[in-house]
Amino acid sequence: MHYIISGLNSSDFAHLYGKDDEYLAQYNARRVLASQASALPDRIGLKDVPPGAYAILLNHTYQPAKSPYQGKHAIFIHEGCMQSGIFYNEIPEYLAKRQLSLRAFNLEHCIIAAELATGDEVEQTVLDLLQSPETVYIHAHSARFGCYLAAINRH
Repeated sequence: MHYIISGLNSSDFAHLYGKDDEYLAQYNARRVLASQASALPDRIGLKDVPPGAYAILLNHTYQPAKSPYQGKHAIFIHEGCMQSGIFYNEIPEYLAKRQLSLRAFNLEHCIIAAELATGDEVEQTVLDLLQSPETVYIHAHSARFGCYLAAINRH
């Protein structure tokens, strides 16, 4: 079973890069300085924002489908990041080091299965969820904060 994990498209957020606080506020966004302890997860590059760098905290529609599971939540993006992280048949450290809620969706964009996983369990859990022919894609969320981290698709 092959899968791909891809970060969000930077072009959706580039208009926020380098803008002042007033501009960001128009989009319910704010700039946050990453510290050594913060581990702010960048949804574009699929890695943590380095300490001393800026992230933008904003609300993002991670599930735009017309379904009962349509949703949006706060996310961080690394300000200035232009390269989406793409991982083929590999769980990035960004995901493996967090406790995840992995949610399998069907064609109707409804959750058909969900599991918690951390570390070395993540890949096997992803593969187990993809074994179901009904699973079209998986969303990875932070189990602690509930926020969207990445989409996992069959490849």
